[in-house]
Amino acid sequence: MSGILDLLNSDLGKTIINGVSNQTNQPQNKTQDVLTMALPVLMAAMKRNASTPQGAEGLLGALNSGKHDGSILENLGGLFSGGVDSNVLDDGSKILGHVLGGKQQNVQNAISQKSGIDEGSVAQILKVAAPILMGILGNKAKQENVNSASGIEGLLGGLLGGSSAKNEQSFLESILDADGDGSIIDDVAGMVLGGSKKKGGLGGLLGGLFGRK
Repeated sequence: MSGILDLLNSDLGKTIINGVSNQTNQPQNKTQDVLTMALPVLMAAMKRNASTPQGAEGLLGALNSGKHDGSILENLGGLFSGGVDSNVLDDGSKILGHVLGGKQQNVQNAISQKSGIDEGSVAQILKVAAPILMGILGNKAKQENVNSASGIEGLLGGLLGGSSAKNEQSFLESILDADGDGSIIDDVAGMVLGGSKKKGGLGGLLGGLFGRK
């Protein structure tokens, strides 16, 4: 299975980046940077939430609902023309609150510092991106007939660590490594967790953001 960052480089990904960029009045390259950092973080948080039966059931229920079944992807042109509907933004806001909980501010702040985009704009980009990400997951769940807790964890794990996991990690490192020392772990952990350094690849970084050792 290809990873989530492969998707951002696809035609669908370019449509999403272009649409989100226009919606938030941010340059396309900066919007892409924000999405490249944010989507794996959101998915890692979802995977963590789905590791409990209750969390997995909640996510499955959301993906099976008409709202997140992937239909949003069928009319992205309509979604972005004339501005994203306030219902979609409200949905995005709820998804972020549910997925990130108390870490939302920290994550937005970290991404803001790394991307050079103000935190308010990062929050807007995430609000638009979250329902689209749920649509992507809903679509994948439908294609692969996912209807169990282990299935949803496997789906998220596959997208997080897809065929180009190494490329994804180096891509993330090139964006997130603030001081050029080749380690994004201490950079981001320092901002999000108040200075405690964490080691160990992309999984360590994403786990660290959500308090996992």
